[in-house]
Amino acid sequence: MTDFNMIMKKAQEMQAKLMAEQEKMAQKEITGTAGGGMVSVVVSGKNEVKRVTIDPSLVDPADVTVLEDLLVAATNDALRKVESEMSSGLSGILPPGMKLPF
Repeated sequence: MTDFNMIMKKAQEMQAKLMAEQEKMAQKEITGTAGGGMVSVVVSGKNEVKRVTIDPSLVDPADVTVLEDLLVAATNDALRKVESEMSSGLSGILPPGMKLPF
């Protein structure tokens, strides 16, 4: 019976660490860029877009497609960075080989 209690205790400890890491990530803001930094998107650790910055030289009403593509690229860059930071933050908490989401 002690083995089960020990397993439950370890699971609770892991859950507390995971919750703390998620809260820590929620407070972070990560920036993704595209077009050599001419477009930047700031995303929270909760994957919410917070800010978009566009170099004024990119604003060409005749060619909106380039700007749209750069916004998508910068947003995806930021989201990949959030995922990478979350993975590295969880690497010390989760057992080897275990990844989120389960």
